Amino acid sequence: MNIYAIRAIYKFELARTWRTLMQSIASPVISTSLYFVVFGAAIGSRMVEVNGVSYGAFIVPGLIMMALMTESISNASFGIFMPKYAGTIYEILSAPVSYVEIVIGYVGAAATKSIILGVLILVTARLFVSFEIAHPLWMITFLILTSVTFSMFGFIIGIWATGFEKLQIIPMLIVTPLAFLGGSFYSISMLPDVWQKIALVNPVVYLISGFRWSFYGVSDVSVAVSIVMTLVFLSACMAAVWYIFKTGYRLKT
Repeated sequence: MNIYAIRAIYKFELARTWRTLMQSIASPVISTSLYFVVFGAAIGSRMVEVNGVSYGAFIVPGLIMMALMTESISNASFGIFMPKYAGTIYEILSAPVSYVEIVIGYVGAAATKSIILGVLILVTARLFVSFEIAHPLWMITFLILTSVTFSMFGFIIGIWATGFEKLQIIPMLIVTPLAFLGGSFYSISMLPDVWQKIALVNPVVYLISGFRWSFYGVSDVSVAVSIVMTLVFLSACMAAVWYIFKTGYRLKT
């Protein structure tokens, strides 16, 4: 394992975060704060509790998960797309660095940024609502799993994209709607029976439900199922990355 190569890629990607601090960190934190103000004040005053949890506290895990997913995808996709766009990807591919080390460097840096962002949003949330974390170790586990999984997904999008506009297609048209419909602001138990069954097709439901359980001990689906679904998605992303490097899909052409 070439630790020096991994460290070089990792540090370079993290350095880009500090150069674009407002865009990478400040903007998502401010946007999430606005959600707390709007939903916490406007809806929270009319919806006192959900599953025994105050509405303001109930939406905290959902908002953190939304930020994690979108930022993980954005960071990882942009990180690998820029070398493709500039042509420097060929220098990386021709260097004595394995594909595994390349993925660890890029995905690890993107996941680290997302975890930092998630912690900052968690701290910011305390300024607006009071909440407790019932299972802190599980909360950290879900935080890391989600960041790594969606960073891997973003890495795939960055390789697939042939232009800047394509980087936004899947996050905007698929991931964001699924996050809003995945129980970020409500419990799916509040839906009619038919829509509850439809909601279970949404993979984001399992992520948000498991993460919310780590906070309050309540969830819409089994925690074990949430973990399994997350690991299945991560495994699918890893298989896709393996295929990309094996075939050179949009890397060597």
